[in-house]
Amino acid sequence: MKTRKVGVIGLGHVGAHVAYSLAVQGIADELVLVDMKEQKLASEVQDLRDAAAYLPHRVSVNPGDFADLGDCDVIVNSVGKIELLETHDRLTEMDFTIAAVRGYVDKIKASGFDGVLINITNPCDIVTRELAMGLGLPKGRVFGTGTGLDTSRLLSALNRQTGIDHKSITAYMLGEHGALQFAPWSCVSFRGMPLDELAKTDEKFRFDRDALQKESIGGGWVTYAGKQCTEYGICTTAARMVHIVLHDEKAIMPASMELDGEYGETGLFAGVPCLIGKNGVEQIIELPLTDEEKAKFHDCCEGIRKNMEHLKDI
Repeated sequence: MKTRKVGVIGLGHVGAHVAYSLAVQGIADELVLVDMKEQKLASEVQDLRDAAAYLPHRVSVNPGDFADLGDCDVIVNSVGKIELLETHDRLTEMDFTIAAVRGYVDKIKASGFDGVLINITNPCDIVTRELAMGLGLPKGRVFGTGTGLDTSRLLSALNRQTGIDHKSITAYMLGEHGALQFAPWSCVSFRGMPLDELAKTDEKFRFDRDALQKESIGGGWVTYAGKQCTEYGICTTAARMVHIVLHDEKAIMPASMELDGEYGETGLFAGVPCLIGKNGVEQIIELPLTDEEKAKFHDCCEGIRKNMEHLKDI
């Protein structure tokens, strides 16, 4: 049986939790961890090895460098500087993360890596594009978590509002992984029954949609405010995506993906529902948006393009 090998670049709060999730859930057989801080790398490897002894499955955890990522099936990119979030300025964060990615993307390519790369690093849509351009892999093999985490917040809010289990709800956050994203309410359904239809006869479905959307967008700041980091939600999102790829599930999940005419947009990465399998994003699912929702998606993309202009100054 083939060994499932996953690399994690960047072992901050998120990267370390991604590695832990991949180990504890038995998603990866072998983990290769990469971080510029030598002691941080050694400490995380030791801690995960300690945990592995009592897991019901076998997983090996090894420190590595970019050259060791060549035979990985999947790489999770999680380099960041969490304290930059205090400014609430996405461009300040971009100054650090884009420079960091440009400093090592050629090293990943030189390793001979030919798998799937999933990006967590923010601003997710822009950093994912930078990685895709630098690696030159076939389309779909580089994608980002994007609005996947934000969608989990929307599902959680809908669960609390209606009492219906998350897995019985179909809903998405679309567009920028940031303040401009939105929920296309016309596409929300409960096991096939549209929200708008349920709202006609059941009061619990007549909730404040703007409030739930605002909660989904701002949830990350709520998490950050009390602990100065985000961990569990994003690491679970990333681990789920890795599982989908390794098991070729052909599952539909929101991700940051390159648009080439879909939703009338091109030349950028944005959060959209994607069919994910062993080759990464294998198809973008185009939802039947209303004219108003199409306009909102266009506004999201214009916001991403505006931020992309800052790349010229880095």
